Amino acid sequence: MSDPAAVENPLVKGLERLPVHPTVLVIFGATGDLAKRKLLPALYNLAHEGALPERFHLIGVSRRDKAHEEFAAVADTAIREFSRREPDDKVLAALLAEVKYVAGTFDDATVYAALKAELDAFDVAAGQPLNRAFYLSTAPEFFPVIVEQLGNAGLTEAAGEAEVRVIIEKPFGTTLDEAIDLNQRVLAVLDETQVFRIDHYLGKETVQNMLAFRFANSMFEPLFNRNYIDNVQITAAEDIGIGTRAGYYDNAGALRDLVQNHMLQLLTLLCMEPPVDFSADEVRSEKVKVLHSIRPPHRDEVFRAQYGPGTHAGDDVVGYLQEDGVPAGSHTETFAAMRLHVDNWRWAGVPFYLRTGKSLARKVTEIAVTFKPVPHLAFGEEGSVGVKPNQLILTMQPNEGVSLSLGAKIPGNRMRIRPVNMEFLYGTAFMSQSPEAYERLIMDAMRGDATLFTRNDEVEAQWRICDPVVRRWEDEAEPLVQYPAGSQGPPEASALLLGDDQWRAI
Repeated sequence: MSDPAAVENPLVKGLERLPVHPTVLVIFGATGDLAKRKLLPALYNLAHEGALPERFHLIGVSRRDKAHEEFAAVADTAIREFSRREPDDKVLAALLAEVKYVAGTFDDATVYAALKAELDAFDVAAGQPLNRAFYLSTAPEFFPVIVEQLGNAGLTEAAGEAEVRVIIEKPFGTTLDEAIDLNQRVLAVLDETQVFRIDHYLGKETVQNMLAFRFANSMFEPLFNRNYIDNVQITAAEDIGIGTRAGYYDNAGALRDLVQNHMLQLLTLLCMEPPVDFSADEVRSEKVKVLHSIRPPHRDEVFRAQYGPGTHAGDDVVGYLQEDGVPAGSHTETFAAMRLHVDNWRWAGVPFYLRTGKSLARKVTEIAVTFKPVPHLAFGEEGSVGVKPNQLILTMQPNEGVSLSLGAKIPGNRMRIRPVNMEFLYGTAFMSQSPEAYERLIMDAMRGDATLFTRNDEVEAQWRICDPVVRRWEDEAEPLVQYPAGSQGPPEASALLLGDDQWRAI
């Protein structure tokens, strides 16, 4: 007779958590804005859910001189202010009980000697080598400096069964040459399997749901090709200006800030072929194939603009050139749009429209897939109203979900058609709050699962699309088109659209 305990429980299939080796997470830039708003709250929520390994330690590294207890107090305050759930005092106290802090500049070798001493002490206390995960939450110029110093200090070499991983924030270079150079310097110290380049959009539940939507539902696969899809629009709009980020934003602009990374990632997930399996390299290889199919856009396939004075929520707001810290006459774009073509068998001839902007009418990130219209509307003479091609809308924020527009008959004694929507909303379907993107990404990095992180060739392929545009814009000195803050954006961007295509209302 079989042991009942040995029988697999089908109800937990797919819910088992992969084990995580005991880990020390080191955050460089631990007193910075990203750490306070995102990383530390993410760690708390993982601890609250019991997702962190049983033995987990946190070390902060930053330039500000602090004692261990002072950093613990900073972390406590940040978590209480920015956590998506009300912190439990016991869970929070346990998370921060043995937190350590190392002060100094990132190019100072003594910082890494002190860091090594703290890491070795945790290994001794555990009686085994612990995994080490180094999170680079710093200005981009310090990425290669920190990696090289970690290598010089011997901190990139794993001991026993433990592993070493380095998590690098964006932006990964500001030009193609910079990205190639950064990859070379990082990979001179680390193996590619140790490097986790973050794109936080990939940690969003609804972005990952695109993979499930495409590859777990056979009804859509026959339609996802040039025969049935007319065009695709990817929009990432924000309803606020740059705020206090002028120092960063004026050197970046909309193209570098969102198009080169987040928006191209969304495009690859929508267009990729089914991978052989969902291992990291198989998924990323399919995404790279999509990027290699896209040529850099011509001059008449891109457009940029700046927001001028306008209104937001009934209040007057200043234009970009009037924002604090923005240089007079700046040519940095706050709105960027482009038309791309994925020149492969599946997507040839389908235009992909990308647009992003600051200070627009509302905050929304979505992908709109417009299908080709029916070839013949037999009941058009009966007074049908609003008959439009079917659209599949995948919304990442603010209301996460999927909507499919269909033509349906209006009640009555005449055959009149109007669009109706079938909707799936994440919050109501699962009755739970979606976790923050950084929670998933930190956990995956500690597990060593790189599926949702960008590979070196993927980063360079993205830059090969955008770098010619960046260089061309840097050489052009004419004033940019202005659009009113709080508006739909510059109407001149409609010149990118082909035929009867129209931008979706923001």
